[in-house]
Amino acid sequence: MNLISDALSWIFAAEQWQGDGGLAALLGQHLLFTVLAVLIAGVIAIPAGWAIGHTGKGREIAVGIAGIARAVPSFGLLILLVLLLGVLHKPEAALLTFVVLAIPSLLAGAYTGFEAIDRKTIDAARAVGMTEWQILFKVEIPLGLALLVGGIRSAVLQVVATVTVAAYVNLGGLGLPIITGLNLRRFDMVLGGALMVAALALVLDLAFAMAQKAAVPRGLGARTKKKFHYTDDQITLEREMS
Repeated sequence: MNLISDALSWIFAAEQWQGDGGLAALLGQHLLFTVLAVLIAGVIAIPAGWAIGHTGKGREIAVGIAGIARAVPSFGLLILLVLLLGVLHKPEAALLTFVVLAIPSLLAGAYTGFEAIDRKTIDAARAVGMTEWQILFKVEIPLGLALLVGGIRSAVLQVVATVTVAAYVNLGGLGLPIITGLNLRRFDMVLGGALMVAALALVLDLAFAMAQKAAVPRGLGARTKKKFHYTDDQITLEREMS
């Protein structure tokens, strides 16, 4: 209990939030890396996932790529990219590492959202004369949005947890107190940094959980209760008919 109280005292000390190396600045750096990584990964993965879900082609390739990306150790990839790109490009190396980490969840969320749609709905849309683009934007994207938001949620949480390794190459973030505390044997600082990362992850998880619930089309949730399970290997959709 003493360690926990010491860690909380360290977090809430006013001086810890001041200056360029304060917790406010480190939190901003952590969020900046997270937002940029998920945005870049989304530009790559979401259109690819939609194309796979709409056409039904390339799913095996996407699953393979996602599996390979998940198997790559983030810290090892970061160090490798720093060595390849040079120490002057450490931010780019870190950002690329986090993008690779975010792509699998976003890709899976995009194409599984389309695959979960009842094909009779798509056939009905074609039967009334909708073009493929109209089906994509007026039927598939709205109905698959909840799973996509779930994929974004999973990607954000993974990146938030992994951005802590950026401190190993002197890029700041909430991992810096953890690494500094270990070197100084200041375990209150180590625990305080870990609690900050955990609190940030919980806040973001709650926000995206609410967004995911709001993304379910009106009326669909009343007929079908959906459970989304995100693991390191796959995103699955379970339906329980009420």
